[in-house]
Amino acid sequence: MSLSAAQASSNSSPSKDFIGKSVVTLDDLTTEQIELLLRKAQYIDANRKLVSHTCDGRVIATLFYEPSTRTRLSFETAMLRLGGQVIGFAGAQLASVSKGESIADTLKTVENFVDVVAIRHPKEGAALVASHAVDIPVINAGDGGHMHPTQTLADLCTLQSRFGRINNLTVGLCGDLTFGRTVHSLIETLCRFGNVNFVLISPDELKTPQYVIDRIKATDSCTYVEVKDLVSVIGDLDVLYMTRVQQERFFNEDDYLRLRDTYILDEDKMRLARKDMAVLHPLPRVNEISVDVDDDPRAAYFEQVKNGMLMRMALECSVLGDELPGFDPDGIDAVNMKEVAA
Repeated sequence: MSLSAAQASSNSSPSKDFIGKSVVTLDDLTTEQIELLLRKAQYIDANRKLVSHTCDGRVIATLFYEPSTRTRLSFETAMLRLGGQVIGFAGAQLASVSKGESIADTLKTVENFVDVVAIRHPKEGAALVASHAVDIPVINAGDGGHMHPTQTLADLCTLQSRFGRINNLTVGLCGDLTFGRTVHSLIETLCRFGNVNFVLISPDELKTPQYVIDRIKATDSCTYVEVKDLVSVIGDLDVLYMTRVQQERFFNEDDYLRLRDTYILDEDKMRLARKDMAVLHPLPRVNEISVDVDDDPRAAYFEQVKNGMLMRMALECSVLGDELPGFDPDGIDAVNMKEVAA
């Protein structure tokens, strides 16, 4: 390696490359950076007090042009727990957009007040427009039916905490696989890590889009099967990712009434599942998971909420370049290298 190449290599790392980065989709992050976030989240959870001043003096703007409970509060709590402050709005009617202001102009204004922005907008591509308008990091908190990258990070963190890995798993995804942005994002991201068997459980009316199927096919180490009956496959799953079957997606009510109960997870179906299976759901739920499942130790959907906050804490301090006290970004890799060498 030449001296200049060695210098370039030493100056580049998953941690350093994070600084100032906008995250519109998870394609904006390398797999090494995603793994770094998972390690940071685990460290943060074990060292809440130690990291509580990591972002002292920082301010995040949460610009939410559509309603949200979990995501907005999660982004805001993440910054508060790191020692920073929060400004923003919840609802387009509370912003100058109601007067006709463009997203770009709003962002250019807010840039003068804050260090990082989290934006949710009903229009696809809004987060990308926002990221191009300013020089500070912009994090996509959901744009229409397009992407919701931090939900996928929460999903990955939950898999990591439950299984100690995010691959070598059989993952069932059940319900609305056509319109569910969280499902598409999770599948595409898991394919980047490889070695995942997908079981796609849905009625014909809500099957997985072809572009997502093509992504699985393009990954040699991943496989998939499409089925209609949850009961027939639940015993094979390490993970069951539930989504809501929405009546408005069906062309006639008879089909909806015929299919809806097939995808309601209850105690009877859970008796057929593995003892260590994890049940995930992006929330909010309606009736697709019975409340009697909530007390089952395999129910991980409220754990996902906590993990979402931890991953947003990790992401916010990373894009700001604020180092977590005591965290060694290369520590785990060094341990693994020693084990390989041994």
